[in-house]
Amino acid sequence: MLHFFLVFLHVLVSIALVVAVLLQSGKGGGLAGTFGGSGVTGGVFGGRGAAPFLVKATTIFAVLFMLTAISLNFVNPSERSGSSVLERTMTGNKGAPSAPAVTDKMPVVPTSPSAPAQSSPASSTPAPGKAPGGGTK
Repeated sequence: MLHFFLVFLHVLVSIALVVAVLLQSGKGGGLAGTFGGSGVTGGVFGGRGAAPFLVKATTIFAVLFMLTAISLNFVNPSERSGSSVLERTMTGNKGAPSAPAVTDKMPVVPTSPSAPAQSSPASSTPAPGKAPGGGTK
């Protein structure tokens, strides 16, 4: 239950942080000019503009964002194992990955005495005295 509350709070703080950053005036005035941040008296934020309020709000929301992110890390409902997320994804389970068998030997190809001998693949250069088409010179 606490985990879901923290996720909900984290999402709300994230949205508020984005809005506070976007409302701050940049070189072109930003969105704050729409709400009275460009020196227009009687706007939503009053005669002084939105700058002091939005700077404080951005700082508060940034601190809250970091605190909720850290607290979500500690209040994680999933079981904690010693393996990483990548290892769990590669193995397909939540336990430790099983190591592949490592052998130092080359694989052995069984041969039977009645099987014809394998000929080497044709090389790109013809044998001496032979023409590339298979005939003689």
